[in-house]
Amino acid sequence: MIPRIVVSVTVYVLCFSNIALSDVKLSSQFSKCIDDSGGVTAAMLDCINQEHTLQDARLNKAYKKVMSQLTPERQKELKDAQRAWIKYRDANCNFYFDPDGGTAASLSGRDCFMTTTASRAEELENFIDE
Repeated sequence: MIPRIVVSVTVYVLCFSNIALSDVKLSSQFSKCIDDSGGVTAAMLDCINQEHTLQDARLNKAYKKVMSQLTPERQKELKDAQRAWIKYRDANCNFYFDPDGGTAASLSGRDCFMTTTASRAEELENFIDE
């Protein structure tokens, strides 16, 4: 029998490997939260949900700032692009929620929403004229 902590750590490594391999900016609070979770799925999901909330606020702030700097024609283009991006993110990340995937699927799905949102926030921040 495999100890529960080994399984939890394995799930953590598998689910969060895309974070380590990407350059997505996440908060230092997220890293601490994950470290403090002890590999407990519910605690990790809480960490992901909290970080997703922060990243969603970051995304909305960047979107509004970029929109304020655009002409009406370009605003429409960005609005259309953002709507298409949301549809893509939702469809792509919902695919990770494999009904037969157990807790790993829950972690992967939520992680996808969090990291994809953080990536889009960073993308929009790069359009902001300072």
